[in-house]
Amino acid sequence: MDNTITTQHQALAGHLRKLRTDRGLRLQDLANHSGVSRATLSRIENGEVSPTAETLGRLASALALPLSQLLAPMEPGFPPLIRRAEQNVWVDHTHGFSRRTLSPPSGQLQLEMIECIIEPHQRIAYTSPAVPNHEHHLALLSGALSLTVDGIKYDLSVGDCLRYRLQGASLFETGQQPAHYIISMI
Repeated sequence: MDNTITTQHQALAGHLRKLRTDRGLRLQDLANHSGVSRATLSRIENGEVSPTAETLGRLASALALPLSQLLAPMEPGFPPLIRRAEQNVWVDHTHGFSRRTLSPPSGQLQLEMIECIIEPHQRIAYTSPAVPNHEHHLALLSGALSLTVDGIKYDLSVGDCLRYRLQGASLFETGQQPAHYIISMI
């Protein structure tokens, strides 16, 4: 594992541990709320493994935080410009999924833009939203994507934009093509 990945795992591990302990939760408490085993949580918090997209979704839901707040701590101020080289990229190698945070980090602003790529033949399921009723706008830039939101399946083609408020489970599926999209969340 290269030093950049190791540093990212350690930063994420420390941040997740801090979010849990700041809420007065034991590992077992978070395991009970998220459905992620205590052993897996321990390995994640110790930087031994990187969580999958689905695991992060469960943790975000259990902690009632947007996924972005799990991946990058919120800063007191915000830079108006964030260069591509400075944008946070998180990769789930298990699901061939990469997520680049385009928006400058800030807890003061509501809109967040994220660029995502899901490799071909992947299935990423989230059992519940991190923040119920969170508004999403997803624009497909290339490839094809099937997105099931609250039990309704949408097959997206290049240029399509799907707007929804997430109340329940969601499922992202790719076929023979990767999906490259921008998602904006309010």
